[in-house]
Amino acid sequence: MKNQTAKKPLLAAFGLCALLLGQSVLAVEIQSLRGENAIDETTEVPEVKRYNKDGQPLPRNYVLQPPLIPHKIDGYEVTIKHNKCLSCHSWKNYRRHHATKISQTHFQSRDGVVLANVSARRYFCLQCHVPQTNALPLVDNTFKPVESVSSW
Repeated sequence: MKNQTAKKPLLAAFGLCALLLGQSVLAVEIQSLRGENAIDETTEVPEVKRYNKDGQPLPRNYVLQPPLIPHKIDGYEVTIKHNKCLSCHSWKNYRRHHATKISQTHFQSRDGVVLANVSARRYFCLQCHVPQTNALPLVDNTFKPVESVSSW
């Protein structure tokens, strides 16, 4: 009986939080990317997004952000047996292809052990690195990159 009495204030607080969160979520107006068109209506085909030609590394917006891919990657194969990214970005090939070499951090196990080859947890590049196009943002974004980390 004592445990049930102690749980009541906790359950009440949890219920109040859920109620407040539910109201704030409902207050946000969500619109489909299709606009006002119903799902069964035909819409205009969106403009094909253009990828940049291979070039300089793109600037990062926050500390430890994975570098963005500054080129098209259509047809790149990254499987357990083959990684197209490594044909240019490996330590062996990066100079010849004028590419950024992969970071030393990609050669560490999750326990910090230095490996001879790319760690399995860092092998599938496209989990973290993404190509950039000329696409406009789908939703408004007020993100501002940090100007300095010296105050940390």
